[in-house]
Amino acid sequence: MLCSLLSFHALWAVVVLIVAVKLYNTMTAGICRSQKQLNGKTAIVTGANTGIGKETALDLARRGAKVILACRDLKNGKIACDEIIARSNNSKVEVRHLDLSSLASVRKFAKDIISTETHLEILVNNAGAGGLGEKRTADGLQIGMQVNHFSPFLLTCLLVGLLKKSAPSRIVMVSSLVHKYAKFDLDNLNSEKWFNDIQVYNCSKLANILVANELSRKLSGTGVTVNSLHPGVVGTDIMRRMPRFIYYIAKFMISLIFKNPEQGAQTSIYLAVSEDVEGVSGKYFSDCKEATVAKDALDVGLAKKLWEKSEVLVGLKAEEMDL
Repeated sequence: MLCSLLSFHALWAVVVLIVAVKLYNTMTAGICRSQKQLNGKTAIVTGANTGIGKETALDLARRGAKVILACRDLKNGKIACDEIIARSNNSKVEVRHLDLSSLASVRKFAKDIISTETHLEILVNNAGAGGLGEKRTADGLQIGMQVNHFSPFLLTCLLVGLLKKSAPSRIVMVSSLVHKYAKFDLDNLNSEKWFNDIQVYNCSKLANILVANELSRKLSGTGVTVNSLHPGVVGTDIMRRMPRFIYYIAKFMISLIFKNPEQGAQTSIYLAVSEDVEGVSGKYFSDCKEATVAKDALDVGLAKKLWEKSEVLVGLKAEEMDL
């Protein structure tokens, strides 16, 4: 009887804690309150067929922008595209193929954008994945680092010229709070010395911030701003490649406590449209306000070295970018 009573109280305490955390996260979550319209503007959102990418694309479409969904899975991308068109009442939404595990795909996508679009005001590098394992891509790059860092880096560099031509324009890099736990080693950027799945993800998110900051310096005075962000812990499918048991437990717990995709998209939307950050560049945000970063994220020398090594590893040539 006593054990049953204790078990009941323990369960009740857990329920109360979950509710309290959920309420706190809901009350403190940032909301983009900007009413800015984007008629005549063009935006690209990578990984826009699901999660916060889809919600970001939906919001931009509701504001009147032409929105290009850059997706690896065209079937699911088309489903998302049709849904966004219906919900936003904006027919200027389309899906194009982009596989971040292939540098050739990145180049093909960028070439297609440059040849078909006369302007590009917003680029949201949203796509990312965890738990991809130790394998390498056909490009010889560790797959997790390629999807999360190398390919977004290459894509952004290839589109910089169009973004400069369209200024004022904005680049948004979706990073994560876990960048603070990165054991960053430039000599192991491509898992040359050792591999750890969690550290690949953490380091890729730190790389996102370092690249955003370095690009911000390179683009100073051009009218193109570059900022990074932590979307919060969001109930998306980013960990869908983890072992099934771990994935379902994690997804269930996240859905109970943390943000839904619409809430998680708010800071991306804020950086893409808000008048509050007009002209602001090289900053890191969370819940629609500037946030602190790890010490390494502010290391200018490290950012420059990362940029230089990334150029080499993706084979980026000077004539491919307008910097």
